[in-house]
Amino acid sequence: MPKSRTKSCKPIPTFRSENEEREFWATADTTEYFDWSKAERVSFPNLKPSTATISLRLPQGMLDEMKVLANQRDVPYQSLLKVYLAERLAEERAMITRPDQRAGS
Repeated sequence: MPKSRTKSCKPIPTFRSENEEREFWATADTTEYFDWSKAERVSFPNLKPSTATISLRLPQGMLDEMKVLANQRDVPYQSLLKVYLAERLAEERAMITRPDQRAGS
């Protein structure tokens, strides 16, 4: 049985700025600097996705209905709106991957 060899990695250079580091890693082969066979999967359970503030004009009646539904579920109406949008986006993505499932086809 052959001896297992530990991969010898190059030392990571010292960078003068984040921009210099960014430029380096954009072209460097990371396998020369890291032994990826020793990498471990990590989880960031408390990481929150970044959000963007938008302005959205809705008919007053639609907004009132959204607030009533949200109140019935005891959630903020903006959170409920995000849930509805996420569900609809998932449906649209599913229809794109399965075009034979489109309504009216």
